[in-house]
Amino acid sequence: MNLSKILKNAFLVVLFGLIVTACATKKSVKTTEPSSTTTTTTTKADETQKADPIQKLDALMQGDVYIGSDTVGELASGVPDRVFFATNETILTTASRETLRKQAAWLRQNSDVTVVVEGHADERGTREYNLALGERRANAAKDYLMTYGVSSDRIKVLSYGKERPVDSGSNPLSWSKNRRSVTVKAN
Repeated sequence: MNLSKILKNAFLVVLFGLIVTACATKKSVKTTEPSSTTTTTTTKADETQKADPIQKLDALMQGDVYIGSDTVGELASGVPDRVFFATNETILTTASRETLRKQAAWLRQNSDVTVVVEGHADERGTREYNLALGERRANAAKDYLMTYGVSSDRIKVLSYGKERPVDSGSNPLSWSKNRRSVTVKAN
């Protein structure tokens, strides 16, 4: 008897949650404007500039991983210096793996260069947790570089946790820019 009551109540709670979630879902409707005789050209950047904040956020993030490039520097010409991570994650995204493959190729060609892989986290969480998370992120990048032929002797790992944010904002976009590992030349 009690088990059926518990299951019934659990079902009602789940059903209520689904209803609330469905009501809160924002649906976007595309409208088409009649074409005019004049032609204007807009770029993706123009569209992002004119878009509302949610659309800007969507253009710079995939899930909660930053995919923009405004904070990305270069390790070398054409070789980005950083990769980004999801919240509380150390798993490399497809874009991160591609960046690290470029870094590994450059490091193989420049065998005299040593690097430091810096691990970073966003402002949320304790200092200790973010230092450990930053270290795991840096080690994930180091391990990937090693699988592509870069000697571990040439790669040092350093975690800054949340101590060196690239964006000091306190919002999802800023946090996503700060969840990163950065490969820096050591010599």
